[in-house]
Amino acid sequence: MKPTCSYPTFVAGALVAAACALNLSAGEPLMTGKGPVMMEPEPSPFADARRPISNPTLFDLALPQTGIHPIFAYHRLPDTINTELGALPLGGDVEVYALQLEYAFNERFSFIAMKDGYIDLNPDATLSDADGWANLAAGFKYAFLYDEATATAASFSLMVEAPTGNTDVFQGSGDGALLPAVSMVKVWDKFQFAESLGMKIPFNTDAESTSGYFSAHLSYELTERFFPLVEVNWFHVFDPGDGGQRFNDQVGGAVPAVVQFEGGDLFNLGAANADENRDFVSLAAGFRYRLTDNIDLGAAYELPLTDEDDSLMESRITVDAVIRF
Repeated sequence: MKPTCSYPTFVAGALVAAACALNLSAGEPLMTGKGPVMMEPEPSPFADARRPISNPTLFDLALPQTGIHPIFAYHRLPDTINTELGALPLGGDVEVYALQLEYAFNERFSFIAMKDGYIDLNPDATLSDADGWANLAAGFKYAFLYDEATATAASFSLMVEAPTGNTDVFQGSGDGALLPAVSMVKVWDKFQFAESLGMKIPFNTDAESTSGYFSAHLSYELTERFFPLVEVNWFHVFDPGDGGQRFNDQVGGAVPAVVQFEGGDLFNLGAANADENRDFVSLAAGFRYRLTDNIDLGAAYELPLTDEDDSLMESRITVDAVIRF
């Protein structure tokens, strides 16, 4: 017997076939003969993106995200430092307590506050014990590239650093600075690569040195929650300061005139002789641990690759949390 098909049945079947052929948006119900079936949204390739740990006041993730970022750093000072007076004893440590903030207006644009916090300086020799507030730096970040198809994002950020900190912990000098940077992040399979290239351009180029930096991050998803990582940071002095008398509570304000290097990511001494050691490079290794979907914990151990006596770093341990909203 030849099969027959009524006109209403044929129309219903055609409509179902057409609906299946369409690229339905994620989360919309698909009507079938058995009732609506919800289409699960595709997870964003940026859902597992990891924020860098080292160079925390400058090295930012290219993705705008709303959240807070508490940081603690234990920073060992070199036993001796090179100066125009010869090698001088130093030693001791610096402890830094900070809280960064970011508010994303949308997936491409956010307000960022990258530098703040409290500094506890505890040298063994030459310098004096001191504590006080760090400078404040804040601005905006715009992701000019946000491509989920290739899991690639790139952003431009511009911050202003205000000289609001305490001079006895080598803050509060000069008239502030502009901090422009370009950052990117690329996620593929279980790997993530991120980088940032930026500058610190002081409004008073006598009181502070003009410098630039390049930071890079590589991490791997070893498990769903554990991400080992390695990072490298390179700081370069383009134009030294004038070495004038500043930070008067520290050896009478002579530090900028005698040291032969600059202060890396946290300090800008305005050192006149920083052109003798324009480059400082460090290597950090550590991990991130995903405590919940919205909270990452992190820790990294950092060492200088250049001569530690031509810097203020013998080593640094940084621990943090990234709390997303």
